[in-house]
Amino acid sequence: MFGMLSAAWRYRFFIFSSIKTELQTKFIRSKLGGLWMILHPLSQVLIFAFVLSAVLSAKLPGIDNQYAYAIYLMSGTLGWSLFAEIVNRCLTLFIDNGNLLKKLVFPKIALPLIVTGSALVNNTLLFVAILAIFGALGHIPGVEVFWLPVLMVVNIALALGLGLALGVLNVFMRDIGQIVPVIMQFLFWFTPIVYMANIIPEEYRNWLEFNPLIPIITGYQNILLYNHAPDWAGLGVIALIAAGLLAFALLLFRKASPEMVDQL
Repeated sequence: MFGMLSAAWRYRFFIFSSIKTELQTKFIRSKLGGLWMILHPLSQVLIFAFVLSAVLSAKLPGIDNQYAYAIYLMSGTLGWSLFAEIVNRCLTLFIDNGNLLKKLVFPKIALPLIVTGSALVNNTLLFVAILAIFGALGHIPGVEVFWLPVLMVVNIALALGLGLALGVLNVFMRDIGQIVPVIMQFLFWFTPIVYMANIIPEEYRNWLEFNPLIPIITGYQNILLYNHAPDWAGLGVIALIAAGLLAFALLLFRKASPEMVDQL
């Protein structure tokens, strides 16, 4: 395990240059360039915000801002987009790069690290755009925003652990690549991003405790909307789960790595 991580460190310049190249080539022929990275999630937010705020006249308790739902949605979307991008890209990462793995000699762990770095850059740009929109809507987050990097670390650890494990398993069992996108759709609607958790009937609300994303997403919402610190008790449990899952994924990756190229 230490050898695998030390190899990634030796190839750190390859990883950083690959992240830069990926971001450049992704939008090299696009006139809007990197703006597309933030326009897609923001357009989804605007649609939900219009339906909930304007059409259904939904209100957020304790928030007087007329754009409160848009702020709530953007806060949750920021956390979800980072998680979803890492998981979805890691799912087919080794299959998509099969030819590269066969032709070049480099530590395979570099691939999920490149994906994570690229997703982090995308999410940071989205965060900057969201802050600008918050300012235009008359909402300025407080000093609690400095807790956001802690949430991002936990979010990345959980997403990378899950995505890396699923990506390895998908090499050997291709049905996983078909099932996971469906599960991700369920997970999105099972997470209070579009709705408030307190609107769920009491008899079903206990099921939310099985969703590891809820302490993370509510942490984003508490910081960016309510100017509150995250729930450290719940977040601490998820951090331990994320660390255990990431350790398991790295172990699985190391064990399966010699056989993966033969399966691609």
